[in-house]
Amino acid sequence: MKKVVLFGATSAIAHEAARCFARRGAELLLVARNGEKLSVLQKDLETLGAAKVQTHVCDLVDIKDHESLLKTCGELLPEYDAILLAYGTLGDQGESEKDFSVAEQEFRTNFLSAASLVSRVANMFEARGSGQIAVITSVAGDRGRKSNYIYGTAKGALSIFLQGLRNRLSSTGVHVLTIKPGFVDTPMTAHIEKGPLFASAQAVGEGIYRAMERKKDVVYLPWFWRFIMLIIKAIPEPLFKRMSI
Repeated sequence: MKKVVLFGATSAIAHEAARCFARRGAELLLVARNGEKLSVLQKDLETLGAAKVQTHVCDLVDIKDHESLLKTCGELLPEYDAILLAYGTLGDQGESEKDFSVAEQEFRTNFLSAASLVSRVANMFEARGSGQIAVITSVAGDRGRKSNYIYGTAKGALSIFLQGLRNRLSSTGVHVLTIKPGFVDTPMTAHIEKGPLFASAQAVGEGIYRAMERKKDVVYLPWFWRFIMLIIKAIPEPLFKRMSI
């Protein structure tokens, strides 16, 4: 892949994935809300060897602007052949329980806006007969847990959406990758006590790049989360509902 659009480019994970693309001379379009951070990232990627790096400031959660956003992306990076969707929020579970409007915003950010963007890109790629869609979800979406089931619901819905999309597009030449990270040491998890299961943003970003290159369908990052989640999903519900995990 030579032309990649990164939605949520200033996230720590997206930055590390972008560095992998840059080292191989890709053309990149970075989309995020913070223009200052985008400028810093642009210079870093140009230094690493990216053929071209462009930026666009946009609120990705604003669904009504997605049509014009993608038109702009096509103008800035014509015929781009891959996207990486890497934005999201890890909201306060307690606040979401008390006030559904908080939960609603989490759903809009982590699922609805992502599904809106991906749907439009999917239709464009399908018409062309080629392209790659890579989206970061989370292992939290594999089973609902009391500690983060609002976030997990949004990410689980996104994973199921991508599964269906992959099924729909399997014969069209369009590849869909679902990325399921576990705990990652990023600013989004700064408030969480770090443990041995935490991975670095660099390791996850590099894993995303490899998975896109190898055209994986679903990837857990780091790899061991696939087995952790297999165990968690296998716990019988009568026992699971009494657990605190």
